[in-house]
Amino acid sequence: MISIGPYQLANPVILAPMAGITDRPFRQLCREQGAGLVVSEMVTSDVRLWGSRKSRQRLAHDSEAAPRSVQIAGGDPAMMAEAARMNQQLGAQIIDINMGCPAKKVCNKAAGSALLRDEQLVGQILAAVVAAVDIPVTLKIRTGWDREQRNAPRIARIAEDSGIQALAVHGRTKADLFNGVAEYDTIADIRQQISIPLFANGDIDSPAKARQVLDYTGADAVMIGRAAQGRPWLLGQIAHYLSHGEQLAEPDMASQRDIMLGHIRALHTFYGDLQGVRIARKHVGWYLKTLPGAEPFRKIFNRIECPKEQQQGINGFFARVMEGGLAA
Repeated sequence: MISIGPYQLANPVILAPMAGITDRPFRQLCREQGAGLVVSEMVTSDVRLWGSRKSRQRLAHDSEAAPRSVQIAGGDPAMMAEAARMNQQLGAQIIDINMGCPAKKVCNKAAGSALLRDEQLVGQILAAVVAAVDIPVTLKIRTGWDREQRNAPRIARIAEDSGIQALAVHGRTKADLFNGVAEYDTIADIRQQISIPLFANGDIDSPAKARQVLDYTGADAVMIGRAAQGRPWLLGQIAHYLSHGEQLAEPDMASQRDIMLGHIRALHTFYGDLQGVRIARKHVGWYLKTLPGAEPFRKIFNRIECPKEQQQGINGFFARVMEGGLAA
């Protein structure tokens, strides 16, 4: 059993924090589908910006099931400490620090994976955040700035020495972005150097791959990101396989329809009609990727402006799929 501070995870499958994706509706859905832990999309450490609608929505986590893990991003130790304190007051039970995001707009502010170039600053940020709160602090990193500077093992030792209670590692460098394939040798190296829980992340898209990565790296859990987009049930499939060695079938069409409808209804409720309709489009696009006849419907769906019509459109699409009226 994996523990982060006082919290024991239900299983070793974790939903990765993804900006613009792991909002509260998606986190709740993935928890329902079997994730052992879900992590919020990152919130800026600049509390002066928390008055925006986007930040207010990202900070809404007080009503979620425990443990509530909230990710913060920034490059200033004092600001990161203050953001951690305020998130604890708002209901966070675990603070996760982002040192893995490769996005240019984040790295240009000397945050995210840009921090991996400055090990001294990494230590200062981690120590400041750990000292600022009395809840567990975790860290997400990449393997380094580029392939010539894979310093993640040193960062991992700094993290453990600073009081970080779990470490997630994406098997790519900042320079790799999401190109190429993830490598797991660095994660295996880190496993030999730290004793805190270690989560392997990157290109884990099936139960068999999850088992392979855990066996190869010695990591305690897998963290699933892009593979869960449009397939939130994958998290439960992986958890079941890791526990029982048995591959669960994909949900049938009726189940996929019901999951999708529940998700977009939650988006409409959380964001309101206008914003909810727009955000639903990208999620529905991911759900539809593997379904027959989906591309013409996706184009129609993306023009719908009404929540009720979105739901009716999905019901109609699945009725045609289940009647065999759509060709692949």
